[in-house]
Amino acid sequence: MKAVSNGSMKCAICKAGIGETFLKKMIGTIIKDAKGKRYPVCPACQQKHQNDKKEMLKAL
Repeated sequence: MKAVSNGSMKCAICKAGIGETFLKKMIGTIIKDAKGKRYPVCPACQQKHQNDKKEMLKAL
């Protein structure tokens, strides 16, 4: 069986929708906190926080 994804992933920082490529890969990244919880982050927020994981986690 295939995993079903509705493509409604949103950035954890700015709450904007994150797009997908034609291969259904997310445009952006996923960061993990100390407990292992995963947060999707859009490219605009990555650039805004100089792609620094610690800064992005503080912005959550």
